Amino acid sequence: MTLRERISPGLGSILFLIAAPGTVAGVVPWWISRYQPGPPFLGFEPFRWLGLVLLPLGGVLLAETFARFALVGRGTPAPIYPTEKLVVTGSYRFVRNPMYVAVLALVFGQALWFSDPGVLGYGLGLWLVVHLFVVGYEEPTLRRTFGARYDAYRGAVRRWIPRLTPWRG
Repeated sequence: MTLRERISPGLGSILFLIAAPGTVAGVVPWWISRYQPGPPFLGFEPFRWLGLVLLPLGGVLLAETFARFALVGRGTPAPIYPTEKLVVTGSYRFVRNPMYVAVLALVFGQALWFSDPGVLGYGLGLWLVVHLFVVGYEEPTLRRTFGARYDAYRGAVRRWIPRLTPWRG
């Protein structure tokens, strides 16, 4: 693979990362909460700590999935420049949608850290929209594109709840 073939998916992934997850998991929660902390949910301070755990986990997972799409899949998460290969390595061995899980972890982490019910509601609505998109568009598209290989992967790795052991298919 030439340098140009490596740079193009990488650059596309970086641009998409800034545009999509940057807006969905950064700008919108800020717009709702202004990053002003409120009293902890139900007066329970450990909810904040859970938020503090979700934020770096979501960030690392998001970076890993975007890099994997560019380097392994040779494409981007954007539907206009999809991957050439089915990506089933790294975090994709544990859950089929780690990129969405990462974005949701970032949104819910902010909701808990700032104790903001608006961000929490936004996160729940976001999950519903993402779920409907995955079921209605992504999964049928992956099935048509990658056929039996995707079916085997889909049969072994859950959509939202990670496996305890990595899939080795």
